[in-house]
Amino acid sequence: MTRRSPSSVVDSYSTLPVRQSPASTSSPAAFYDFANPAAMGPATPSDVARNSRSTASTTSKASQCFLLADMDGRSVRDNRACTTCIAQLRPHEVSQINWHLDNDDDCRLCQVAATKPEAFTKPFCDFLTENPTVFHTVDYCKTKLHSAGYQELPSRESWAGKIHAGGKYYVSRNGSSIIAFAVGRGYKTGQAPGFAMVGGHIDALTARLKPVSTKPNKAGFLQLGVAPYAGALNETWWDRDLAIGGRVIVRDPKTGKTSSRLVRLDWPIAKIPTLAPHFGVGMMGQKNKETQAVPVVGLESTGDNAQTERLGPEGAFVNTQPPKLVKLISKELGVKSYTDIVNWELELYDAQPAQTIGLDRDMISAGRIDDKLCSWGALMGLLATDDDEDDTYVKMTALFDDEEIGSKLRQGAGGSFLPSVVERTVEALNPDTYGPGLQGQVYAKSFLLSADVSHAGNPNFLGEYLPDHTPQLNVGIVVAGDSNGHMTTDAVSTAILSRVAELVDHRLQPFQIRNDSRSGGTIGPMLSSFMGCKAADAGMPQLSMHSVRATTGSLDPGLGVQFFKGFLDHWETVDGEWEH
Repeated sequence: MTRRSPSSVVDSYSTLPVRQSPASTSSPAAFYDFANPAAMGPATPSDVARNSRSTASTTSKASQCFLLADMDGRSVRDNRACTTCIAQLRPHEVSQINWHLDNDDDCRLCQVAATKPEAFTKPFCDFLTENPTVFHTVDYCKTKLHSAGYQELPSRESWAGKIHAGGKYYVSRNGSSIIAFAVGRGYKTGQAPGFAMVGGHIDALTARLKPVSTKPNKAGFLQLGVAPYAGALNETWWDRDLAIGGRVIVRDPKTGKTSSRLVRLDWPIAKIPTLAPHFGVGMMGQKNKETQAVPVVGLESTGDNAQTERLGPEGAFVNTQPPKLVKLISKELGVKSYTDIVNWELELYDAQPAQTIGLDRDMISAGRIDDKLCSWGALMGLLATDDDEDDTYVKMTALFDDEEIGSKLRQGAGGSFLPSVVERTVEALNPDTYGPGLQGQVYAKSFLLSADVSHAGNPNFLGEYLPDHTPQLNVGIVVAGDSNGHMTTDAVSTAILSRVAELVDHRLQPFQIRNDSRSGGTIGPMLSSFMGCKAADAGMPQLSMHSVRATTGSLDPGLGVQFFKGFLDHWETVDGEWEH
């Protein structure tokens, strides 16, 4: 297979419209006669809306594609669709469609239905821009899953009698990890269902506000105390426009209940200034992250007591944070009393939106690509999977927090989250026969695709790569190997992925680090060793890993969706081709 080139990554992908209220249109168009598709006749949007009421009592393929294309609330200008697809949409979806196509290939719903990679470029860029923290990402996943008919399973409640063949479910932990799965419609109680699992991580390098983030004013600047998460605050963070977001813990004084609220101040709040070269000190190299990587967030004014102002009684959390920031967050959330803020987990992130770049707009420049690239593709792949009558296995996507710091916390892949969900699901499906024997069969019939970004070949440093292990952008998923077990890939799992690639017309790219370089790690080895299932490490390539802003191919998000969907749809077939 030759290198893929983008065929319809249009100019509008370089701008990211803010979500709008559903718009309406009265543009006339030529439509198919819904009773007789062979006969063409004029129709209006209201004609299609009336038809959609009768055809969309269950989620249509077009409505599924409308969800995957992330059209809801977007600019109507970008929501192009053909008459055949429009006829299958719900009324509120029809009202948000651009009825004018330059040619038949411009229908975004048809592109999504065919899993064309270019159809997923803009949705991925919008996702990256609008969901900067792990908490926003989980909230986004919940919204998408709920819209696709998935039901939430509360962890604190019994799942007995709640999970059935054909059902779709999700469960979250800590608001920062989420697992979603669909049980095959052909599953029969008493069987040991195999699980086709795609696991990724949604945390990224960041700088988190310290428990006491107030800093003394220096040289007329207001500063903010932050701590690096993983390898953040490296040189790529200097002189970047940084915004603030995360979750805020709020207590309602009327009910006494405590809840978590999301906040995103998406304009530049902070900057870490470099030192000019005139001082004779180069900025490239090791700098002190405690004393020299302190972000500035404003200027002090004459007689300014903003940093010493008390917003609450002795011991109140808000007294440990910059008063101006507390007031800003309170206003954003509509919190009337500052002391209602019990605590928060806020972080800095690159404020520049994700966008396509290059002469042909064939690349994406964005923050937090590692590893929202594979995780987003895995979620979309699950939502795009086929719902066949004879599927007897479980299709699952698991997205974790804390991978960048070792996965050791309860919401990380090294915790009990994934094995617990698998085991509770098998128990709910088999309440009378569940036990270690049945669970052992399940793991033996399962496969974990550990999906994490891999290194694309950097043209300026090709000497750091093995000649035959240099992945390219916009080509296909990268299968990562490591002789020392930092990856879980082996010959069997590689052959399985090769078969999936063959079935979906996808190209695999091999990667292994040089012997004189240090390999990274993934969630694959820890999960496969705990569960004992077959597993492989594979993911989409990117440049500038662990930079505040990285680069991937404009087709790579869609290529990820294509492969992950193919794996989830075909695992049972591929497994059946092996002698066991």
